[in-house]
Amino acid sequence: MKRLITLFCVTVLFSLGGCASMFDHGGTRQAGSVVDYLYPDAKEPPKMEATVTRLRLPVRVGIAFAPGGGYGGGGLQEAAKTQLLERVKASFGQYDYIGSIEVIPSSYLRPRGGFANLDQVARMFNVDVIALVSYDQIRFNDTNRLAVLYWTVVGAYLIKGDQFDVQTMVDAAVFDVRSRKLLFRAPGTSQVKGSSTLAGYSKEVRGAQSDGYAQAVDQMIPQLRAQLAGFKERAKSDPGIQVDRSQYRGGHGAGSFGWLAALLAVGVAWCIGRRHA
Repeated sequence: MKRLITLFCVTVLFSLGGCASMFDHGGTRQAGSVVDYLYPDAKEPPKMEATVTRLRLPVRVGIAFAPGGGYGGGGLQEAAKTQLLERVKASFGQYDYIGSIEVIPSSYLRPRGGFANLDQVARMFNVDVIALVSYDQIRFNDTNRLAVLYWTVVGAYLIKGDQFDVQTMVDAAVFDVRSRKLLFRAPGTSQVKGSSTLAGYSKEVRGAQSDGYAQAVDQMIPQLRAQLAGFKERAKSDPGIQVDRSQYRGGHGAGSFGWLAALLAVGVAWCIGRRHA
């Protein structure tokens, strides 16, 4: 019996070693998941509940990368995150119903922090809506036989790749903090085809990984702009979205026209006063 137990233990150890070897040779991974951050105990992609969202214009927006962790490839570097988020910020800036836009450093988002942490961040940066950007990048060292499953807030993706490829996915999920409602999302993917020069850790590897993120964000930004424009139209008729315009002085609104008229009146009065002086 002892010999059988010993043989069983040895077999298990070799099996575990084989699995670990397959993962190590399969590639390296960088990932930060919105699902892991907001729903740390979820066993499957969460179901979005029907709630009423109340937005006060102009909307104050925060943009941040979801915290990374738990993968052998580590996380995306903070300087690279900031550079990419500045590009995402420009997508929000062209809309007059968007007020301030804050790029939030990753250090303020606690891994597996959930909506409690998101509430803290929103209060600290004084924002109403937060766009959380998740990312998943895999560099395959060998021909991959096991596709990697990646969860988003609306479903799952299979990420595949051939030898030395760099496969990247980014996904911007925009949440109203108060109602915890997903307003819209925009994904982007890229595939940088590899070669034997990417077999080791080198300048070529870092360049391919950087290009992968840049190309994925390039694909995401037009979709994000389309979603922003679509959300503006949807908010006009969606009963689940209530918009407060009492403080809104948009570029094409009556408020801005009133200010222009007031300035013209002051200018005319000043000119008349100069003539009679």
